[in-house]
Amino acid sequence: MSTDDIVTLLIRHRVKEGREQEYEGWLRRIIGIAKGYPGHLGIDVVRDRKDGLHLFTCVLRFASTSRLQAWLDSTERRLLIEEVSHLLADGDQVEINPEREFWFTPMSADVPQPPRWKQACITFLVILPLALLVPLLWQPLFKLQPWLGGYVVSNVVITASIVLLVVYLFMPPVTRFFAGWLNRP
Repeated sequence: MSTDDIVTLLIRHRVKEGREQEYEGWLRRIIGIAKGYPGHLGIDVVRDRKDGLHLFTCVLRFASTSRLQAWLDSTERRLLIEEVSHLLADGDQVEINPEREFWFTPMSADVPQPPRWKQACITFLVILPLALLVPLLWQPLFKLQPWLGGYVVSNVVITASIVLLVVYLFMPPVTRFFAGWLNRP
């Protein structure tokens, strides 16, 4: 699987007032079920408010469009959406995006993106320590396997390691941690 095959599914649910706890229970169930589907690569849930109601944005990643489509078309998902529909103010809002990550705020008409300089600061904050640490961590293997230590191969290994760590491990929690600052005008 190449990283170009990865597809992102954005699901937005605005929950009716006073029904948030019931929705949270349902959300935990559907997340557990989705994780069991072939090609599921992870999920992030962003909680916000829109027009006075709780807005849940679920960002799911799948290994391919066909794997994602299998989840979307599944009877299990259809039944779960029917089960929760009475809690939703706007129904099940689904958007498929070939991009792998929404590090900052997902693009939408009513949620502005943080300024690019803030995005650059957060990205720098995440990448700099990795750029200093990851090459050191690979050095023992490069010494054991000299062919891996060559200029091109070592740079490919180090860069791929940093990119994967940033995209899948560090950027999602860091952006959640700095969300208040990122979204402040």
